[in-house]
Parts: sequence; structure tokens; C-alpha cells
Amino acid sequence: MKKRFMTSIAVGAVALLGLTACAGSADTGDNGSGDGDSKSLTVGVFNGWPEGEAASYLWKAVLEEKGYDVTLEYADAGPVFAGLSTGDYDVAFDGWLPLTHQSYMDEYGDSLEDLGSWNDDAVLTVAVNEDAPITSLDELADHADEFGNRIVGIEPGAGLTKAVGEQTIPTYGLDGMEFLTSSTPAMLSELSAALDAGENVAVTLWRPHWAYDEYPIRDLEDPEGTLGASEGIHSIARSGFGDEFSELAGWIGDWKLDSELLYSLENAMYNSGADASEYESIVADWIAENQEYVDGLTS
Repeated sequence: MKKRFMTSIAVGAVALLGLTACAGSADTGDNGSGDGDSKSLTVGVFNGWPEGEAASYLWKAVLEEKGYDVTLEYADAGPVFAGLSTGDYDVAFDGWLPLTHQSYMDEYGDSLEDLGSWNDDAVLTVAVNEDAPITSLDELADHADEFGNRIVGIEPGAGLTKAVGEQTIPTYGLDGMEFLTSSTPAMLSELSAALDAGENVAVTLWRPHWAYDEYPIRDLEDPEGTLGASEGIHSIARSGFGDEFSELAGWIGDWKLDSELLYSLENAMYNSGADASEYESIVADWIAENQEYVDGLTS
């Protein structure tokens, strides 16, 4: 996973170096449909968020068939929201609302357009191995030794990390456990290693995520609601996007992708042993297998 993740960043970096102008600052005409004559788009992709990366590759393939020139650029969530607000990115497909990324909407919302939710099953979680001796977060403190006295997290600046650190840990008396934060690939590596060794493990995770389809894991109940309720995954665009690309904004606004179908796309991308250089061909194969669904995205 770490190799694939680092390759994804490299792909994004190459795209950034090769970019001569982004759609947000390009001169655009009007072709009578409300979409500009320039069909160049820059999509912001959150580092380490597979659902957004998968969605971005899907739309890249769909839109290039429609004559668009689509560039994917990788960055952390905060810089992507900031870049959307300044027009450096045109759209991103991974805004978790109304909780995880709401602070970015509060900060930059006047310069953004919310095109709507494409999946309403998003939820932050603490997950454990399927045969773990507990079922709820309120049991974890009493069983901390059985989990190596640690919770394995993701990136330090992630909204999930903030929620666990500021809400979950103090609420359930988990201050005595080490909260490890590094990166999503590192967390997944720890998860995989623990499962292979038959050890108990507690990790911060979220749904929808391909790990639930790949590993024997389950969520711990959160009776105090420290991780919030289910959220929607929204497509967020720069200001003016809807006017400049009205047809495209309509397609994206109408788009839905349920979790099971998303898992099938993620598994094809991330669990086939491929690296990022093969994602476009993998997505093309997935589209061929789900042609009726994909055709409906632009009809």
C-alpha cells in the first residue's frame, strides 16, 4: 500500500510540474451550452483517501471520452480546499459533510460550490479485528493490554485524527493508550501485519473503505457518538464552475455511487497488485464491466 500511495503522490507531482494553466484561470468562451470552449479541468485528489482517488479516476475516464482534458493533482485535504477557493483546482470529489470537512467549508465556502453528495454512507470509525474480545469503545480501556496499549491512526492533520484525539480518547478514558499517527498506508500496513499474526489491533478508519471488503474487521460501537453520525461525500467545485461548465455540473450533481459498487472499483485498483501507473487501464476495464452504470452518468 505504501508503495502504491507514494506512487500516487509522484503521479500527482508530475502532473503539477507539467501543468501550464489551470481551468480556474484559463480564458474560456461560451459554446452556447453554458460550458466554456476550454475543456481543461484540474481535479484535486486528497492524499490517502481511496474513495476520492477512485472517484477521480472514474470521472477522468468518463470526461476524457467527452473531450475534456483532465489532470489529477494530489494534496492533503486542507490545501485542496484552499486551492479550490483560489481556482487552482476546478473540482474535488471527497468533501465529507457536514462534519469532517465542515471547517474548510466555513473558511472557504464563499469561494466554493457544493455540487452535492454522491455517497451518503460515510462514517468515521475505530475498527478492530473481527474476533476481537470487545464490541464497543467503552470496553477498550479495560482491554487495552490486549491491544498492545495502542490505537493506530492515520495522518496527524486528518479530521478523523482530530475527532479521535479530542473526542473519542478522553470520552472513553483511553488516555493511557498510545495514539500512533503517521499515514493511512502505515495504518493499513499495521492492520495487515496484526491480522496476519493473529493479534488484536485497533485502528482509526472510515466507511466506505476497501479495507472492509479485504480484511476480517468490524467497527467498535460508539455509544457516546464521539465520531459523529453518517455523512455525505460531496463534490466540491471552485466558484463559477456551475456557470462555466453547466452540463458537467449537472452530471456531477446527479451522480450517485453506492458503497458496494465503490468497493468493487477500489478493490480493482488497490488489491490487484497494480501500481498507480496502471490505474487508468484498470478503471477502463471496470467501466467495461459496469457500462450501463457509467453510461448513465452523462445521460
